[in-house]
Amino acid sequence: MNSYDVIIIGGGVVGCMTARALSRYNLSILLIEKESDIGMGASSANSAIVHAGHDPVPGTLKAEMNHLANPMWDTLSAELGIPFKRSGAYIVAIEEGCDCLETLQARAKANGVPSEIISADEMKRREPRVNPLTTGALFTPTAGMVDPFAACIAPLENAINNGAQVMTDTAFVDFIKEGSKIIGIKTSRGDFACRWVVNAAGLYSDEVMHKAGVRPEFKITPRKGEYYILDKSEIQMENILFPVPSEVSKGILVLGSTHGNALVGPNSNMVPEKENRAVTADGLAEIWSGSQRLVPSIAPRSIIAVFAGLRATGNAHAKNGDYSHDFVIEIPKEVQGLVNLGGIESPGLTSAPAIAQRVVELLKEAGEKLVEKKDFNPIRPARPRFNHLNHEEQAALVAKDARYGHMICRCEMITEGEIVAEIHAPLPAKTYDAIKRRTWLGTGRCLGAFDMPRVVAILSQELGVSPLEITKKGTGSEFLARLTKDVEA
Repeated sequence: MNSYDVIIIGGGVVGCMTARALSRYNLSILLIEKESDIGMGASSANSAIVHAGHDPVPGTLKAEMNHLANPMWDTLSAELGIPFKRSGAYIVAIEEGCDCLETLQARAKANGVPSEIISADEMKRREPRVNPLTTGALFTPTAGMVDPFAACIAPLENAINNGAQVMTDTAFVDFIKEGSKIIGIKTSRGDFACRWVVNAAGLYSDEVMHKAGVRPEFKITPRKGEYYILDKSEIQMENILFPVPSEVSKGILVLGSTHGNALVGPNSNMVPEKENRAVTADGLAEIWSGSQRLVPSIAPRSIIAVFAGLRATGNAHAKNGDYSHDFVIEIPKEVQGLVNLGGIESPGLTSAPAIAQRVVELLKEAGEKLVEKKDFNPIRPARPRFNHLNHEEQAALVAKDARYGHMICRCEMITEGEIVAEIHAPLPAKTYDAIKRRTWLGTGRCLGAFDMPRVVAILSQELGVSPLEITKKGTGSEFLARLTKDVEA
């Protein structure tokens, strides 16, 4: 049975950031993920915002982690090649009075977040598309846009380069314990010994902690959020526009992205199933109505795709107050060897690097002697993106590797060279969706209709397997049932 110092359960943004933070030290680390690739759970479908931190209730872990993590993203972007833009965000009042903005500004101040109330005329100057009925906005300059897929992939690749190991298609089954001490885990691919387990299982973090005998009262009830993706050739947004929030949601947003597409959404509806990512007619109508309230000029013809994500909403309570739905970040007293992370919903993406650092601090407080590696390398250079280069840089890249001159995705200008680089990266892309998450291939108006057969052929060739084995997102999603000329009698 292989043995590790730390095993991390879950390959979402929190698990990946934690792996990177721990890889700085002389520790043997294994991260397991039940899906075929990392970042396929809650981290795969969100608004991709680095929140300023004005929204969480002051005194909660959400507020603390958001405040600590927000300034980390500039360094993370520089070291790991994560696309990030500190654009600022606007909480726009439509027909409401200024009292609501002053209330929000007071909360921002309590959370240590800089903010400014701007007039209706100034809001219209900064974003001409905004509803002309706006009465003003609260501007939070430290908010930003990030690539949520790179926010998972880049830190984990850096962790791998610093000695961490990753196993995908590996589901957690149970803990191995001696009395109240965790000494390992059982998985779908065998048993592994360890001294520490980090529960970063997202939507399933409640089930993991229950198997450890921790927090039996804690329950994750997913909140679904549905989205539209808009064609970048129809509309581009440089800003993040929030409405005035409700008691349960930040509301329906209209915002830009690091990929150039504008997004509309999400709504917020509790669902009982942890895998229910289906969009609904009522939900899409709801977010469209919300988008029209913020930006009435958005036209239906600009819609190119829809998707839904799930937030890992838990029922935790803060120690010094009755704040529901707070983060759980702890080493529980009931068992030895567990770092328990649960209820990491929004602003979980923003907070991930601070949560990772808190894991390090908790281990130190528990007596773990963490010795920094002398050869730790924090740098993970981003791989070249052909469409982001000037003509001279493109020519130099093609001269070095002719595959960068072979265009595979015409909408997004993704080349064969980029696809091959991702297949052979430290964290290999082995499915169509894995390549899509890394390159943005297949996200244009044709939604992959042109590139899919070519990508299947490249994956087959580079992985050395039959085209019949190539999948969209793992076992059970194979593209092909037979070769074209293999006609059944």
